[in-house]
Amino acid sequence: MAASTPDTAPAAPAAKRDRTHYLYIAVIAAVALGIAVGLIWPDAGVELKPLGTGFVNLIKMMISPIIFCTIVLGIGSVRKAAKVGAVGGIALGYFLVMSLVALSIGLLVGNVLHPGDGLHLTEAVKATGHDQVSADALPPVDFVLSIIPVTFVSAFTEGQVLQTLLVALLAGFALQAMGPAGQPVLRGVEHIQRLVFRILAMVMWAAPVGAFGAIAAVVGSSGVDALKSLAVLMLGFYVTCVLFVFLVLGVLLRVLAGLNILTLFKYLAREFLLILSTSSSESALPRLIAKMEHLGVSKAVVGITVPTGYSFNLDGTMIYMTMASLYIADALGTPMSLGEQIPLLLFLLLASKGAAGVSGAGLATLAGGLQSHKPALVDGVGLIVGIDRFMSEARALTNFAGNSVATVLIGTWTKEIDKDRVRRVLAGELPFDETTLLDEDQAERPAVPGQGSEKELVRA
Repeated sequence: MAASTPDTAPAAPAAKRDRTHYLYIAVIAAVALGIAVGLIWPDAGVELKPLGTGFVNLIKMMISPIIFCTIVLGIGSVRKAAKVGAVGGIALGYFLVMSLVALSIGLLVGNVLHPGDGLHLTEAVKATGHDQVSADALPPVDFVLSIIPVTFVSAFTEGQVLQTLLVALLAGFALQAMGPAGQPVLRGVEHIQRLVFRILAMVMWAAPVGAFGAIAAVVGSSGVDALKSLAVLMLGFYVTCVLFVFLVLGVLLRVLAGLNILTLFKYLAREFLLILSTSSSESALPRLIAKMEHLGVSKAVVGITVPTGYSFNLDGTMIYMTMASLYIADALGTPMSLGEQIPLLLFLLLASKGAAGVSGAGLATLAGGLQSHKPALVDGVGLIVGIDRFMSEARALTNFAGNSVATVLIGTWTKEIDKDRVRRVLAGELPFDETTLLDEDQAERPAVPGQGSEKELVRA
C-alpha cells in the first residue's frame, strides 16, 4: 500500500466563494424583464423610472469619498511631487489628443452617411429642441472657477467630481510634505477607503432593481417607433464607437502596452454590464478605480487618471456631438461646409468640459453649444431627444472604455504599472475580490517591479 501523504505541509486556505456572479445574472434578467414591461405596459414602465434614478444616485453618493481617499493615498505615498505633476500632464495631453481623434472620426462618418437628409421639423420638435438648452453648462472661464468649492466640505456635499479632485490633490500634497508626521492620517484615510468600498459592495446588490426600472422607463417612453426614423443615425453612431474602441484604442493598447483589448474588457465585463443597464458611466467609476489598482496600476496614476478622465476624456461624447451636429444640420436643410464644421466642433470640445457634471450631459452640452455657436441648429435638437437615451448607452460604454485604456497606457508610460501582475490578473490567477473591492495585501504588494511597496514609490 502506498505511504500516506505526509502531514507536514500546511493546509491550503479555503477559497472564498464568489456569489456576486448571481448578482450580475440577476441584472441581465432584470434588463430583459424591463424591456418586456416597457413594450407591453409602456405607461407602467415610465412610472418605474425612479428605481433606476435611485440606484444611480446611490452610486454617485459614493464617488466623492472614493475619489478623495484614492487620490490622497496615491499622492501621499509618492515621495516626489514632480511624479504627480508628470502623470497629470501626460494624462491631460493624452485626453486632448484622443478627443480630437474621436471628433475627427465622427466628422468623417457623419459626412459619409448624411443621416439627416429628407427629414422635416414640426413646431413641436423645434420647441423640444430649445427645451434641452441647459443653464448648467458653463462657459470655459466660469467652468474653471466652478472647480473651486465654496468650502472644504462642500466639495463632498455638492457631488462635483472636479471639486473633490482639487481638494484631494491639495490634501495629498500637504500629507506628502508632512513626511512621517502625515503617516497616521494616511492610515486613517486607508481605513476610511476600506469602509467606503465595503458600503459600495453592499449598494451593488440593488443593481437588478435599478436596471429594471431604468430600462423599463426608457423603452416605455420611447418605444420601438421612436427608433425607426432614426435608425441610420443610431446604427452609424454605434458602428463608429465600435470602430473607435477596437481599431484606435485596441491598436494603441496592443502597440504601447502589449495587451489585448478583449482580455482587458473581459476583466471589466461586469462594469460594462452595469453601464449598459444604467446608461451611466459614472455608475462604474468607483469599481474602475478599484479594478485598475487591483490590475497593477499604481494608486497615483489611477487616482489622477480616472477621475480626471471622467471629465476630460469623453471619447463617446465627442463622437456623439459630431455626428448629431451634422445630422441636425442636414435635417434642417442647411448642411455645413467643412469650414463651418471644424470651428463648431472645436467649440463643442471646450463646451463639453463645462457640462461634465451635468446629468444627461451629452444632450445638454450639444444643445447649449449649438445655442452659443450656431443658434439656428437648436431647433433640430428635438429630432434626437427620442433616441438620446439609447445613444447614451454607446456614449457611456465608449467613455468608460477610453478611460480604462487610458489608465493602462499612462501607467505604462510613467512606469507605474506592475506588468507581471497585469498578466496574472488578466489570466485569472489573481481574481478581484468582489466583496470588499480591495486587496487585503494592498498595502504590502509592490506597485511597480523593483520599487518596493505601494507606500514607498521611488522618485521618477
